Amino acid sequence: MHRESDHDHDHAHEDECGGHGHAHGHGKPVRRSSSSLKEERRKDRTRLLFALALTGTIAVAEAVGGYITNSLALMSDAGHMLTDISALGLSLLALWFAGKPADLKKTYGYYRMEILSALLNGVLLLGITGVIVVEAWERFRAPAEVRLGPMAVVATIGLLANLGALGFLHQTHSMNVRGAFLHVLGDALSSVGVLVGAAVMWLTGWYVIDPIISVVISVVIVVGALRLVRDAVDVLLEAVPSHVDMSVVKELLLKVQGVRDVHDLHVWTIASGMYALSAHLVVADPMVCNNDEILSAVKHELFDRFGIDHTTIQIESETYAHLGEVH
Repeated sequence: MHRESDHDHDHAHEDECGGHGHAHGHGKPVRRSSSSLKEERRKDRTRLLFALALTGTIAVAEAVGGYITNSLALMSDAGHMLTDISALGLSLLALWFAGKPADLKKTYGYYRMEILSALLNGVLLLGITGVIVVEAWERFRAPAEVRLGPMAVVATIGLLANLGALGFLHQTHSMNVRGAFLHVLGDALSSVGVLVGAAVMWLTGWYVIDPIISVVISVVIVVGALRLVRDAVDVLLEAVPSHVDMSVVKELLLKVQGVRDVHDLHVWTIASGMYALSAHLVVADPMVCNNDEILSAVKHELFDRFGIDHTTIQIESETYAHLGEVH
């Protein structure tokens, strides 16, 4: 018998096995109304658009300012801002694609476009970092003079803009927007580094500090880009999400009353924040328990513990499981 359902279609039944089939003994998570969710998404979209416009403008200003002042650190910071622009763009993309309906050809919708975009951005950022490091090596060998006054002014404007974006993005509980918030926070710290470098060069005249700062910022970019590429590849390979422990998931399923064994267990990520699970549950034979009770209990536990709300559960009797039929 094959049953497929999501947590929002759960039904409560009288347990025929003596008690309720829920292992945790409480109801399903509180669901907000569709109108409330739409309004929240609209506000998140506005926040992200504002932050994206601000970050994009400052990135261009820092790139131009770095060229005019001959500051590789400023140009590196502009490159680092590309990571923030990528994060903000992907967050907006996720919100937009989340609103597109699935169809007969794309039954999960277009969520994976976000992942492909993340992979492309990660590779491009690694390429940008390579260019910065090569230029930094040249300046190590022959330090170039930097116009410190304009450099400090541009870096200060960039820092203030980042602080403004942080204040705007902070007003949300969305995990999607919180991720973008952390990216912009990293860029604000990079701007502080550029300002500190400008102060050190002004006090000492050591222009070699400029390429050193650019390399430090490049390391930050590489770490973020590699994480982006790794996460995208993991999703495309349908790896188990990092917050999910498969042994704990199996133990949780086995604790549901009436379940005797679990096999063909898979957990994967559809897109950011969207997790799916498929499994075969072997139940007591003869099948005294109501299958709907088992499904309801399993789905409640998976959603409460791991945020998994896309489930495909196949229920088998012990006799069927022992026959070794093709599943």
